[in-house]
Amino acid sequence: MTQTAATTETQTTVGALIAQLLAHWGVSHVFGVISIHNMPILDPLGEQGAIRYISARGEAGALNMADAHARVTGNLGVAFTSTGTAAGNAAGAMVEALTAGSPVMHITGQVELEHLDLNRAYIHEAPAQMQMLGAVSKAAFRITSPDQVIETMRAAAEAALSAPTGPVSIEIPVDVQAAAMPMPAVLPELSPRRPATDAAKVAALAGMLAAAKKPVILLGGGARGAEAEATALADKGIAIVTSTNGRGVVAETHAISLGAFNCTKEVQALYDEADLMIVAGSRLRGNETWIYKLRLPAKVAVIDADETSDGRSYANDLFIHGDVKATFAGLLEALDDKTYDAAWGETIRAARDVMHAAMRKSLGAYDRLVDEIQARLPADAAWVRDVTISNSMWGNRFLQVGNTRAGVHAVGGGIGQGLPMAIGAAFGTPGGAYALSGDGGLTLCLGELATLAEEDPDVTLVLMNDKGYGVIRNIQDVEYGGRRHYSNIRVPDFAMVAASIGLRHEKVSDIAEVGAALDRARATPGAAIVEIDMLAIGAYPQAFAGPPRKD
Repeated sequence: MTQTAATTETQTTVGALIAQLLAHWGVSHVFGVISIHNMPILDPLGEQGAIRYISARGEAGALNMADAHARVTGNLGVAFTSTGTAAGNAAGAMVEALTAGSPVMHITGQVELEHLDLNRAYIHEAPAQMQMLGAVSKAAFRITSPDQVIETMRAAAEAALSAPTGPVSIEIPVDVQAAAMPMPAVLPELSPRRPATDAAKVAALAGMLAAAKKPVILLGGGARGAEAEATALADKGIAIVTSTNGRGVVAETHAISLGAFNCTKEVQALYDEADLMIVAGSRLRGNETWIYKLRLPAKVAVIDADETSDGRSYANDLFIHGDVKATFAGLLEALDDKTYDAAWGETIRAARDVMHAAMRKSLGAYDRLVDEIQARLPADAAWVRDVTISNSMWGNRFLQVGNTRAGVHAVGGGIGQGLPMAIGAAFGTPGGAYALSGDGGLTLCLGELATLAEEDPDVTLVLMNDKGYGVIRNIQDVEYGGRRHYSNIRVPDFAMVAASIGLRHEKVSDIAEVGAALDRARATPGAAIVEIDMLAIGAYPQAFAGPPRKD
């Protein structure tokens, strides 16, 4: 008797196929919180053993981990949550990934098909979950039958990885996750898209650049991938400045780079002197432009993979909807052996020296902390920062990063994301991670300290502890007559918390001891906290009271 195709086909389940697809696409780590509504995927993921699963303590933390992992690897960052409340818990972290343009894949459960979209208050149900996911994602998808799995997963992954990159969400009813299906003979490859670049517009920009005497290029996160071309343009004498998210595209040690220094009188003077700015892959965010009051040079050209960037923050003389790498390559070909006056480079270096000196003066004793971390930060390590006074003052721009993917921070300004980001980043980069957090931010994500202890990635967490919301207190001093309502919060004894979960911890009350403490933290592979007692060491000489504003 001839066997039917159904009995000869290799069978699998939707959940098992999803696990295999992720491994096939080079995903090495995933992050999540296990639930009854995602177990049909996570059980085969564990059985297959090809991907390491990191158990976060909260859905927001899981998505932050996936976000940072995506930033340092350039590949998909994948996180799993349950449906309803759990998916809602992830929304804030999805907003951060959307702001940063991180290629994150959020896979969430959904109630069984027979109860879907009926608003019965079924357990873990959110009646408008797809609308919620769509609001915090680049795109949202739903899988309701096994025959949709391959194409929907591929479409979602390609959407996340296609320029402009961003997070996507996929919801899958739990009974669909468990459904049987034939195992496909071949798993699909991914083909992310990059926008075509208009050669005529590149030629027009080349003409503008050739005519300029004092040009500057502002590099954002959208310029990643164009490191060689951007550096070659800098070598010609074109000044470089970066957004916080574009750090390292050109090495911050380059002779003609200002790095991420912006919103200073020196930068304003340089922009007033420059005759052309090329904005490459940057949104020109408000907190990096004096809330859009920073004057840009007389002529501005913008290159961006997002066509809606045209004129969104500043007017421009030329907009190129295209790829930064391809555009820069065209500029280099057109410029050939042209270089720019060395005096312009001297002007840039002089301004940088002035700004660096002013920065050191504003740090007081903490300039030693910066130097000690800098001396120990490997080129292949991530430098991860939460929103805290120390990051806003120096972490975002003064401590130099080693490569284009080393800098990870909460671009959207949300507190409490630094620790989970450090965990995700450390699992994606050979040198591990140094992380900077305040006590208020760490208290917000305290549960993820258990993840740090259990998974033990190479993370050195530098905890700046001033016993409360320091930046809020500074703002209250400046704008609210010193009335400190609600900012003097109680924070845990972090030494006791660390001891309770077996996490290495050391408190530093004398800045002269910080280098030795960092060495002890890194002497043994794995996770450790170096807590800086800011009350013992003293406040910064210059109080930080929110994003800079133009006088």
